[in-house]
Amino acid sequence: MGFRLPGIVQAKKILRQSSFKASQSAMTATEVPKGYLAVYVGENEMKRFMIPVSYLNQSPFQDLLSQAEEEFGFHHPMGGLTIPCREDIFIDLISRLNEQ
Repeated sequence: MGFRLPGIVQAKKILRQSSFKASQSAMTATEVPKGYLAVYVGENEMKRFMIPVSYLNQSPFQDLLSQAEEEFGFHHPMGGLTIPCREDIFIDLISRLNEQ
């Protein structure tokens, strides 16, 4: 039994919409819409998210980038930016960035 916070629901909706838009425009897995960045998130199983590039300037997201640098350096095994955190934590962060 759990509960949902409005910010998390909104973040999931935005992430789904960006994924939907990508599939609607018949993009391949390697293409990313202008103004977005593909990131791989997870500890064991990586999931791909497309986030607005503007998030890169946000302090909480820069903390995640520092963790990624410590763990992977500049070698990212997924071929893109890999962020070593749980998916639910990442979604929570995205929801907080959407509120700003």
